[in-house]
Amino acid sequence: MKNIHQKYSLILLVFFIQIGVFAQTIINETLQKLNSPDGNYEFTFYQKELTASKKQMYYSLSYKGKPVVLESELGVLIENQTFESALGIPNDTCKVWGENLNFKGVLKNTVNQTWKPLYGEKTLITDHYNELTLTFRKGQETPTNLTDGYDKNKSYFMNVVVRAYNQGVAFRYYFPEPTNGLFLHIVGEQTQFTMPEGTLAYYEPWAQGPYDLLPLKNWKGQSERPLTMKLSNKLNVAITEAQMVDYSRMKLSLNPTKPNTIQAALYGSVDVIPAYATPWRVIMVADKAADLIANNDIILNLNPENQIKNTAFIKPGKVIRVAKLTQADAKKCVDFAVERGLQYIHLDAGWYGPEMKMSSDATTVSETKDFNMPELTAYASSKGIGVWVYVNQRALVQQLDSILPLYKKWGIKGIKFGFVQVGNQRWSTWLHEAIKKCAEYEMMVDIHDEYRPTGFSRTYPNLMTQEGVRGNEEMPDANHNTILPFTRFLAGPADYTIAYYNNRIKNTHAHQLALSVVYYSPIQFFYWYDQPAFYQGEPEIEFFDKVHTVWDETKVINGEVGEFITIARKKGDDWFVGAITNNQSRQITIPTAFLTKGKKYTIKTFQDDDTIQTRTKVAVKEQIIKGGETLSFNLKASGGVAIIISELPKK
Repeated sequence: MKNIHQKYSLILLVFFIQIGVFAQTIINETLQKLNSPDGNYEFTFYQKELTASKKQMYYSLSYKGKPVVLESELGVLIENQTFESALGIPNDTCKVWGENLNFKGVLKNTVNQTWKPLYGEKTLITDHYNELTLTFRKGQETPTNLTDGYDKNKSYFMNVVVRAYNQGVAFRYYFPEPTNGLFLHIVGEQTQFTMPEGTLAYYEPWAQGPYDLLPLKNWKGQSERPLTMKLSNKLNVAITEAQMVDYSRMKLSLNPTKPNTIQAALYGSVDVIPAYATPWRVIMVADKAADLIANNDIILNLNPENQIKNTAFIKPGKVIRVAKLTQADAKKCVDFAVERGLQYIHLDAGWYGPEMKMSSDATTVSETKDFNMPELTAYASSKGIGVWVYVNQRALVQQLDSILPLYKKWGIKGIKFGFVQVGNQRWSTWLHEAIKKCAEYEMMVDIHDEYRPTGFSRTYPNLMTQEGVRGNEEMPDANHNTILPFTRFLAGPADYTIAYYNNRIKNTHAHQLALSVVYYSPIQFFYWYDQPAFYQGEPEIEFFDKVHTVWDETKVINGEVGEFITIARKKGDDWFVGAITNNQSRQITIPTAFLTKGKKYTIKTFQDDDTIQTRTKVAVKEQIIKGGETLSFNLKASGGVAIIISELPKK
């Protein structure tokens, strides 16, 4: 009996060894590698035979030879009974479009070009990548006739498209047009990101939520994107998405069975008619966290070029919100905007009635308000100031087609969309179609609440900015503010709504000034919760007067996530520099290598100083430096410094 048990044990051992070996079998013809133009990124794709009847797609990613993403699954989950019937294969097999795909070939391509954005953080963007397109067939492999080789009505194709930039790697799934017109009901993705042991992530549960630095364990829910991480090998990594226009928003969850694995989690199902491409899944890596910020062009590059022919109406600028919704106060804001170098005023929620009521009519001014909209816009226009208005999505859904021609007639320049529904395919599609309609009527757009950008402003640059950020409506502290550049702002501009005089601000006034440079937004709100009367001649307001909202050049000088950040931006001949620290005091250095070495410059600094006899305690000082010098500043806890650098005029 003992020998029999030993015999069966040996058989089982051999069986499990065979299974283990078989599970490691890579299908050689599918093994493909893709490198970034500079060679730093290496993306590896392959299929494995898991069993005799099951094969699965995988990938891994390294950066400068260091592991970033370990072996991770790829695939799409599709449910469609008609589809299953046509394929003639079981539901479970049909559903998982990462399993049992038959590799048909690979195409390689390289693109190296530049393009000029209508506005942005720089005037020229490089679009340079290597591309890999892997083609797979799902369905019948056995020829049914000698003409076609296979029945086209029982075979469907999917491509995995990978792009490797110097700034990051992106991949997506593409479904070519089928011959029989079937649609796809996508219920999820297999897309995974298995990270090295010890990875820490800046977890954020919702778009306007706080951040927690957590291991890849025991998350209470899903995390927003971009998700920035610190790896045990010292690399900094961010995962996000691009070109999410008519799909379901991705968040990121932990895989319940695979340790250290982040799973792409869709808000809901998606119904599409091929030809169709899913959004890009983007992975950015850097030795220094500051380089993640410098490389955020990848999001715009992954979107189609500008589709608006006449862009003359698109004008970035600075805005003050009309705090008291009266004609008199709106005119005071117009006059303040002229005096302080702003370009717009904004009429916020309530001007047309209670925003949360479906019955509120956004084509008329509320009876409780004394606005005469045509008269106000005419007054503002005579002073060179434009008018923005807030409209809740409840009114937009019902009235967009009547609102747009009316607002154009009134002379409105832009609409802030309020409380938009985001997440599922229906509202994602509605939102981007609404932006397109606004472009037809020469209307700029600012989207508030939970929407986060994925690069659509390249295709429709009338989408100027969006919230999707925990800004000064929530009055976050400096720790939060020093996390945002490395997380939320990787996705694109954010309307943080910078406040200045409000007594709920948790940070210093110099910190608030510096935010206007550190945080990029083509439409930048200043004085949120403030009024023109709050200004009492504080000299440091000169910085808000002169700062710009779009730039010719941007340099990320230095920074660490949640600690500090320094950014320099150029417009014309002048440089503007913003530096902020977290809740701790800190000495920072600012090398001026971005200036011409040895050339003389005048620098004007705006820094916290408790000895100054003003309520805001900001000192304004001037000095002369030479390009290439290193500046040094002692920042108060939760403080900052803002700087204007100008060439010294020749005598």
